[in-house]
Amino acid sequence: MPSALDGVIIADFSRVLAGPYATMLMADLGATVIKVERPGSGDDTRGWGPPFAADGQATYFQSVNRSKLSIALDLTDADDLEVAQRLAKASDVLIENYRPGALARFGLDYPAVAAVNPGVVYCSISGFGSGAGRDLPGYDLLVQAMGGLMSITGTDQPTKVGVALVDVLTGLHATVGILAALRHRDVTGVGQSLEVSLIQSLQSSLVNQMSSVLGAGVIPGFMGNAHPSISPYEVFSASDRPLILAVGNDAQFARLMAALGRPEMAVDPAFAANADRVTHRSELVRVLNDLLAERTADEWQRIITEAGVPCGPINDIATGLELSESLGLSPVVTIEDPRRESAQRHVANPVNYSATPAIYRSAPPEVDEDRDEVLALIAERDSRVGEESR
Repeated sequence: MPSALDGVIIADFSRVLAGPYATMLMADLGATVIKVERPGSGDDTRGWGPPFAADGQATYFQSVNRSKLSIALDLTDADDLEVAQRLAKASDVLIENYRPGALARFGLDYPAVAAVNPGVVYCSISGFGSGAGRDLPGYDLLVQAMGGLMSITGTDQPTKVGVALVDVLTGLHATVGILAALRHRDVTGVGQSLEVSLIQSLQSSLVNQMSSVLGAGVIPGFMGNAHPSISPYEVFSASDRPLILAVGNDAQFARLMAALGRPEMAVDPAFAANADRVTHRSELVRVLNDLLAERTADEWQRIITEAGVPCGPINDIATGLELSESLGLSPVVTIEDPRRESAQRHVANPVNYSATPAIYRSAPPEVDEDRDEVLALIAERDSRVGEESR
């Protein structure tokens, strides 16, 4: 059965996380992704370890580079630059995260590529856009800080999220944009350029926190694990370990208090409505912690979940995977690659398709491992374009 993006060739001139995450998602859907790397060292994340996998690759690099082909090209070398330009001409999609405007001197900017490949979808990723912020470095931590995320994350001081979340969100936005532009290209025959910045991706993803600023002029601060607009919706202490309660409405609160043996609190004017509970949050948290201290987290999860109220323990990542596996979600895939001495375990693509499921063709490549195959693909596409033009 053909995959959703069969026949789509993506020239991936991006590195580190946002761009490679986007192209990996599209490789999962059948696109041929050609990863262009620096000769020798390759993508920066090849050296981002420990940890390193059994085959010596950095696990950071492995996380976003499966099912890709690697070719090493030095754009300052005339022969390599010619290959890069031919690849751009042969591709359906070109994605890059160079400093804005840096590829123009190599004839690899959008106007130059579109002149020879008018159907190309050209996606540029930057930290702060191609205008006044073009020279600001696009590092996830910097954007978390300058874009506002760290101001609402933490307890007594600003704290970054435990993964490069802004890069991941930007990769998702880039994927959506590319797929929409491909749809437009398929209808009209004409490609386009799109720009995705880390800071705008973050600010879009701030959703309700951003809306509080725009709609009410309220600038939120960090609240630890509490929610600015819902209560109880945070971490509490059972007798043995923490657990969370995520009460989203008044009916759930009534069921929670019945399960805890205090049904009268659901009609108390201080707690009956969500707005009241937010106002009296500190008092409510104190009462709930006293009640929850009477049983273990596992006991409360069973009791409270049976009452129809969201409740659960705080797992580490390995335990979270075990939970997904116990639920039959198949969160892990094993990639058997004959070029590798051992199989690799990867987190699965999170979208389950009924007709065009994700595919996992190969382990992440070594630098320049697929040069011959890439050159053959370029030649084949050159030949096909030449025949169509005659």
